[in-house]
Amino acid sequence: MSDLTDRLARVVREACVRAALDAYEQAGVSGLCAEGRWELAVDAMRSLDLDAVIQEHPEVGMREAP
Repeated sequence: MSDLTDRLARVVREACVRAALDAYEQAGVSGLCAEGRWELAVDAMRSLDLDAVIQEHPEVGMREAP
């Protein structure tokens, strides 16, 4: 795996974990059961705007293929 690919993977993984944890915590505050909290955490990862994540980290910006 190239260094750029490794950095990109790490940034995306961290963003997914953060989105899931934030959603899980918020769902708990809202009174959802563990299953509901898990469903919202998974949904947060699925709906994560990966383009925005990459834009926030210019060091892993990928160039479009010509």
